[in-house]
Amino acid sequence: MNLIIEQGNTATKVAVYDQGQNKASFMYKDFNCELLAPLFEQYDLTYGILSSVIGIDARMVACLEKRLKRLLQLTPDTALPIRIGYDTPHTLGNDRLAAAVGAYTLQPGRTLLVIDAGTAITYELVEASGLYVGGNISPGMATRFKALHHYTKKLPLVSEQEEIPLMATNTVAAIQAGVVNGLVYEIDGYIDALQAKYSDLFVFLTGGHSFYLQGRLKNRIFADINLVLTGLNRILEYNVEN
Repeated sequence: MNLIIEQGNTATKVAVYDQGQNKASFMYKDFNCELLAPLFEQYDLTYGILSSVIGIDARMVACLEKRLKRLLQLTPDTALPIRIGYDTPHTLGNDRLAAAVGAYTLQPGRTLLVIDAGTAITYELVEASGLYVGGNISPGMATRFKALHHYTKKLPLVSEQEEIPLMATNTVAAIQAGVVNGLVYEIDGYIDALQAKYSDLFVFLTGGHSFYLQGRLKNRIFADINLVLTGLNRILEYNVEN
């Protein structure tokens, strides 16, 4: 079984994969190696992968290397099961890379648009041949709400709600409608433009706001909250196999 660790800016996701299937997932606000002790007791964990955007903790690495047969740390030099056409691969975030690999693992041989709706909205394009063409980065939903509040003197800090009008009749609703509708139109616009170029386009949506956005988009998408974890697991398996 494989231990998958995705360490982000605000939280750490941990998952156990067996033969490509997610058997268990956990979220930690404050993370250290000792928290994983119950997992090692419950599961026969052999291999592991660590992806971090906040820097590698040498103590944690030592702890994991002691418990696992092999620990892979995801870096720009890690071998991948897809080809990279990005001009600056060393600046490509681990989460973007893993999401692209995860999508291609689930839908190989198709042109893929991978949308990660988190703090930032990222768009990744993978051609049917397995070539990662590139992608774009846009402010995420929460980032847009915070920016409107921070860079103006009178606009309040608000968040999304379930019912969003097309045109609002008060300031709070105007911010909500502007941010949410604007984001929906942005995503649908990317999908429409790429579908015009790639007739076989398959769209994945992942990230914290994926299920909130899923029913608001006019285009058909497949929401998968574990897409990055699936990609990390495939990268680990690819390196173990090779």
